[in-house]
Amino acid sequence: MNVIISNERQTELSNLDIEIIKSIHGIFEADELIQMFSNFFFGRMILDLTALKNYQDVRNLQKLSMSLDVEKIIVLLPDTPECLSPRFLSRLISMGIYNFTTNLDGVNYLLTNPNTYRDVAHLHQIDDIDSTTTTTSTEGGNTVINNIISTGTFILGIKNITDHSGATMLTYMLKQELKNMGKSVLAIEVDKKDFLYFNDKELLSVNHDQLANELLRHKDVSVILIDLNKDGNIDVCTEVLYLIEPSTIKLNKLMRRDRKIFEKLAGRKVVLAQSILSDSDIREFEYEANIKTFFVLPPLDERMNNSEVLQNLLNKVGINNY
Repeated sequence: MNVIISNERQTELSNLDIEIIKSIHGIFEADELIQMFSNFFFGRMILDLTALKNYQDVRNLQKLSMSLDVEKIIVLLPDTPECLSPRFLSRLISMGIYNFTTNLDGVNYLLTNPNTYRDVAHLHQIDDIDSTTTTTSTEGGNTVINNIISTGTFILGIKNITDHSGATMLTYMLKQELKNMGKSVLAIEVDKKDFLYFNDKELLSVNHDQLANELLRHKDVSVILIDLNKDGNIDVCTEVLYLIEPSTIKLNKLMRRDRKIFEKLAGRKVVLAQSILSDSDIREFEYEANIKTFFVLPPLDERMNNSEVLQNLLNKVGINNY
């Protein structure tokens, strides 16, 4: 079932011959759309871009890309020089938005033939670096970094949802794998000092307030991996992986701490970590939690060769083609 969000293109979109579970019309703030659809299950979302208030401001599109599953979104672009400019299209691609078109035929095609990065790579101007700005605000006494745009650098956040699910070790192993591939890579952990025990100068430990400056200092690196720990700021990341170890004790502990956790994770990239579940067990977990699993990681030993698993994860995230 599909969702349609329309404004100026409402008449055109009404001619789509698809099943619709929800259709709204008007101009909406990014936060309004996130509130409506972050926990709403749909097959595809067709977004008339004119329905997003101030869509010319990249920060509003970035909000959507961080909170909704962009793989499910088809953006119907206004047929204007501004929205069809190479710079604007490149910004969409940098956010992971690969499915965009200016007409109904394009929408119909993308519904059954969604783009991957390979299909739009020729439009991606990786050298087109936005003027990177950092602003801070205070929410609940914590400094929050807002709006760090780092075109050209893929920033992957990794966050434990269940306790001790392996975010630190996964960050380290991905760093090693990317380095072996010849990519320039840096790994950062926030508000902890666990990296100290790896004796590796390519691993940085910073506090929350230092994170923005470190990202700016290393903006020429191809890939930055961030072990987010308790840090709640995900806006600086191109993508975020949320690790869940699906053991009974870990899941029960998680649910006692936050009974709505799986609602909050809807549409996000949930990775089952240290998982020995069978395919049927995974399907049962997805059904009970009402979420879709992005990737399944078996237990990994850093002293062994885990290249095949790590490469599969990097491919799924999109780093290898970035």
